[in-house]
Amino acid sequence: MSKRALKKYLAELPKKDLEEQMMDLYTRFPVVKEYYDFVFNPKEEKLLQQAKAKISNEYFPLKRRRAKARRSTAQKLIKHFIKLGVDTHLIADLMLYNIEIAQTFEGDKNVADSFYKSMLNSFTEAIQYISLNGLLADFKERIAKIYTISQERKWLYLEEFSKVLDIID
Repeated sequence: MSKRALKKYLAELPKKDLEEQMMDLYTRFPVVKEYYDFVFNPKEEKLLQQAKAKISNEYFPLKRRRAKARRSTAQKLIKHFIKLGVDTHLIADLMLYNIEIAQTFEGDKNVADSFYKSMLNSFTEAIQYISLNGLLADFKERIAKIYTISQERKWLYLEEFSKVLDIID
């Protein structure tokens, strides 16, 4: 069904039927319930802390022995925050936190080359998001610290990290 057809259908529905359909969607689909729960009670700070805990658990697990260190976990959370319409400042904070916790993990472990490529992708996405949303002044120190650590530890793809920063200069 197209947006236009849906709009026409909804305009023709009596208010009571529309309310019933909305309640049905709310009870049937967890995504709809989550969306409305967020819209009417957006506990953004609580969501951010839960997301940070999940990301941290990827690198420093509490219940299992080995870290999974998957970038995809953070990426899913970030996409979810964007879909919900969470404040851009909080999303940028989460993006940088992901890289910072990964750097802490990397300092203790011997990691594969793919880890560095993955962190370069995360860094690139974070810088693009931050600059597009005009948040550079708020996060400049954290970005510089991430970059400095990658330089000091001689991460792979150092040249690419530098190129990413050239974009915002």
